[in-house]
Amino acid sequence: MNVEKRNKAVQRAFIGLVVICIYGWAFIGLPAFEIKETSLNVISSIFSGFIHPDVDYIYDPGGEDLLRSLLDTIAIAILGTFIAAVLCIPFSFMAAANIVQTKAIIGTNKFILSFIRVFPDIVLALLFIKAVGPGPFAGVLALGIGAVGMLGKLISESIEGIDLSAKEALTATGANPVKTFVYAIIPQVLPNFFSFIMYRLEVNVRAATVLGIIGAGGIGTPLIFALSVRDWERVGIILIGIIVMVTIIDIISGKIRSRFV
Repeated sequence: MNVEKRNKAVQRAFIGLVVICIYGWAFIGLPAFEIKETSLNVISSIFSGFIHPDVDYIYDPGGEDLLRSLLDTIAIAILGTFIAAVLCIPFSFMAAANIVQTKAIIGTNKFILSFIRVFPDIVLALLFIKAVGPGPFAGVLALGIGAVGMLGKLISESIEGIDLSAKEALTATGANPVKTFVYAIIPQVLPNFFSFIMYRLEVNVRAATVLGIIGAGGIGTPLIFALSVRDWERVGIILIGIIVMVTIIDIISGKIRSRFV
């Protein structure tokens, strides 16, 4: 027993040493942490904007305002999530080993889903901005295509974990493949499907705020403009709006997802 404890202690010490070395190697070459006077001024200005936000920007009947930009952001996230939810369905089923028996089809679809996940949303947004021009449409396409990889992987793994006894029972009674699929497989997949969709909507709302900074529409566009002109009061109200929007979406999504668990 003493030998086993000693060996485990040596293993833990070795793993700890490796982790320390990895972290040390990762931080080598980083510039020394330094807070400049301009940084303190910017931070104090941002906090001042939080305390004294530009409330007149919340709603302006005659022009662009906070509410319209937030609604654009939510619309981009919802449309992108809807596109991903539709496109990921065939990839998910064809990548599930218990549904498709051909290894080539399974491998091809898993590769496609992995390939899509390689590209960050911001890279896809830049590509679509070049293809269709700046604006919300580029953001919708970026979020819609980018989410297919993650949703497809999660849903295919959920499909592979379902109980096939119901399918076998229906097959034994003479049910055709379509009825077997509809009544034995779909009901087991739907709860996780909607749960993953709602989770991805939360992610897309956050991503949509960032994509606007590079010209893909949403609240990020007025935010980057306000930062460029140092309008800290407007920056403050925009950040407050983003916090409120994300918090509300998270609460609603969490309650909806809890119904499917």
